[in-house]
Amino acid sequence: MPSPRHIVESQQFDLDFIAELFRRSEAFSHNNRSSELQGYTLASLFYEPSTRTRFSFESAMYRLGGNVITTENAREFSSFAKGESLEDTIRVLCGYTDIIVMRHNEIGAAKRAAAISTVPILNAGDGAGQHPTQALLDLFTLHQKFGRLEGLRVAMVGDLRYGRTVRSLAYLLSKFQGVKLTFVAPPVCQMHEDIKGFLNRQGLEWRDEADLNTVLPEVDCVYMTRIQKERFLDVAEFEEARDSYRLTPENVQLMSKNAIIMHPLPRVTEIDPQVDSDPRAVYFAQARNGLWIRMAVILYALERWG
Repeated sequence: MPSPRHIVESQQFDLDFIAELFRRSEAFSHNNRSSELQGYTLASLFYEPSTRTRFSFESAMYRLGGNVITTENAREFSSFAKGESLEDTIRVLCGYTDIIVMRHNEIGAAKRAAAISTVPILNAGDGAGQHPTQALLDLFTLHQKFGRLEGLRVAMVGDLRYGRTVRSLAYLLSKFQGVKLTFVAPPVCQMHEDIKGFLNRQGLEWRDEADLNTVLPEVDCVYMTRIQKERFLDVAEFEEARDSYRLTPENVQLMSKNAIIMHPLPRVTEIDPQVDSDPRAVYFAQARNGLWIRMAVILYALERWG
């Protein structure tokens, strides 16, 4: 397992860490300015496009009093384009910065970086692998809305094959008693067997279901995801999967009045914009929570390193 000084996968978090992170995040949501990291620099190294994750990490560092150096498309505008290895890039950046937030297109890239880095590595998404800080903010949002995590019934809908957010969230939810997961996906986007096997070993109840409307009345949370065209190697598979599931004002009415709708964003067509005005739609508040969580994560990683 990676050093606790790095944040690379959801499996590394225990319940004490989650509770402390939530305490700090809640505090930051009420007082979001600090000078604790004055003089520190964060490097934002993104090999894939990002809006929420990159900006929330950078905003978090500024709000903590620190500085940011950044590149948005390192695959084209860094020495990667010249053939430099990831390892060499990390070794060089360690001389310029105190902490590195990295998004990469390859599964396992964050672990590779953490293996040689002399500063904390925060995984902001590695291909179809994991996105641990997204899972933390998702968990924080669930806790805010329900006041608990035990016993929640969550439907994960859409691209579960390539969706790193749902993979990471499944790992985290497995830590809480009585959680039940329902996987709703087209045949070419089913959740991988590694996650299902892990959940079986943890004793967490899960099932596959093809019909979204059957699931909607049964769950506390519908976690929608987009079908990720950029992950498909076979265009025919993408065409088979696209527009498989869509939340509209009509089928949202099948949900409990206390249920919520989440989405890691960006969305395409899987949630009708008319649903945005429904009080059960929390995806923009969910994105906002990313700022508080990432402030807490940056502080945690630097404290553990020091």
